Amino acid sequence: MKGSRRIVVVGDVMTDVIVSPEGPMVKGSDRRAQIRQRPGGSGANQAVWLGVLGARVTFAARVGEADKARWEAYFRGRGVEPSLTADPALPSGVLVTILDPDGERSFLTDRGANLNLSSADLPDSLLVDTAILVVSGYSFFAPGPRTAVMDLMARAKARGIGIAVDPASAGFLAEVGSESFLSWTSGASLLFANREEAALLTDAADIGEQIALLGAHFETAIVKCGAHGAALGGAGGVRLEMAAPRVVAVDSTGAGDAFAAGFLKTLCEGGDEKRALASAIAAGARAVQAVGGQPN
Repeated sequence: MKGSRRIVVVGDVMTDVIVSPEGPMVKGSDRRAQIRQRPGGSGANQAVWLGVLGARVTFAARVGEADKARWEAYFRGRGVEPSLTADPALPSGVLVTILDPDGERSFLTDRGANLNLSSADLPDSLLVDTAILVVSGYSFFAPGPRTAVMDLMARAKARGIGIAVDPASAGFLAEVGSESFLSWTSGASLLFANREEAALLTDAADIGEQIALLGAHFETAIVKCGAHGAALGGAGGVRLEMAAPRVVAVDSTGAGDAFAAGFLKTLCEGGDEKRALASAIAAGARAVQAVGGQPN
């Protein structure tokens, strides 16, 4: 429903270099591998999935100056309105993903121009005719981008615009600490967390306890459980749980981003939580069946 109020996503633009070794890495020697390069970045993934699913979406980010025109054309070609700032000093970000035979992945990250995101890159015009603001967790893990997105979140909240947050990286979340992350994001309408992120944020293992504890900070907490589906709720505990379909997983990169896109698109169209969660799980299941974080 391109005519509905828009969803604004703020996050990283990355080039994903995806490495699929034929077997375990051999230290100090060679291993044959398939190596592919694809567009990525958690925020970019969410925006592209939203565009492909038919949502009206704007994506705000910072890229290397030499890449701005290319990235703008790419996003427009996938139904996304780009709001990109060119960085004259740093190149666009790059992420190296190493895939295990079971589809799990490890990352090496150079965020490049994303680290220079500033409040000037996120003007009030982004909040015009906007239903919800989506902020990738990566934006909180460096001081400059964190200041910028927290300022935008405050402006959005003052206008009554919903805010959704995705922690995005358990590794970086562990570095900054749960108390800091919650202090930066508490009060948002929605939190999308996977099981590892939810455990770090709550110091709890039980999903019901995780959701109840997260519900003290967010109106709705959604915990993604991969092949086991997802659950959502608030301070009162779990309101809804749903299983995932059985599929052959090829690459889990971007599955959580697709999940968030499916949920937000349906919610902004007026769907209830049950329909939104079903759409989220369907999008996540679609994502794991292909290599890369964005739909082909």
